[in-house]
Amino acid sequence: QVQLVESGGGLVQAGGSLRLSCAASERTFSIIHMAWFRQAPGKEREFVAGIRWSNGATDYADSVKGRFTISRDVAKNTVYLQMNSLKPEDTAVYYCARRIVTRYTPITTATTDYAYWGRGTQVTVSS
Repeated sequence: QVQLVESGGGLVQAGGSLRLSCAASERTFSIIHMAWFRQAPGKEREFVAGIRWSNGATDYADSVKGRFTISRDVAKNTVYLQMNSLKPEDTAVYYCARRIVTRYTPITTATTDYAYWGRGTQVTVSS
């Protein structure tokens, strides 16, 4: 079973930047989507950004559009989340997730659609 390992979290001041990485333990010949979710204390886990592995098509939550960028490195089997102009409300544990899809499946935002999850990395933005 594939393992996803996140890294890159930390403490940053408001307005700063961080880049998260998520490395998958194995390649797949299946069609997949990768995504980042986050969960703040006392809140439900929410979709942040997703990417179609085959062509790099992306989707974002409205709250991060224009500030966050998801990308992937196929050779390294790694997905990234570049986070700029960070705000205190971005503070959360960030999780990487993967799902196997069919060719025409759109990127979805529901946690239940993703079968594989990392353990998360903490991002704290101070004001």
